[in-house]
Amino acid sequence: QVQLVESGGGLVQAGGSLRLSCAASGRTFSDYAVGWFRQAPENEREFVAAITKSGIATSYADSVKCRFTISRDNVKNTVYLQMNNLKPEDTAVYFCSAGQVVAGIQDRYDYWGQGTQVTVSP
Repeated sequence: QVQLVESGGGLVQAGGSLRLSCAASGRTFSDYAVGWFRQAPENEREFVAAITKSGIATSYADSVKCRFTISRDNVKNTVYLQMNNLKPEDTAVYFCSAGQVVAGIQDRYDYWGQGTQVTVSP
């Protein structure tokens, strides 16, 4: 079992930045790839970014490329999502998840956090 807790969400103006954190506990964190997903009201949950177990490789949704950066610190058991140049359409609840491989599909992840709200005002 892996427990995931997101933090760092909040209210920010368009063009601003936030850094989300996903803290893990339980089994060895470096045994898992980690993905970030988001869900806006009345929308389906969508893929944002993912990182491999070692942190060497990353993957991003087209909508966030060049604005968001995913990274991890396996000593601190934490994954980060640095979000720059935020737009109102980035408003959503952001979830981190852990699984065996990097994937853009929710079903490939076994563990999920409770989410953190990000709100971007115009």
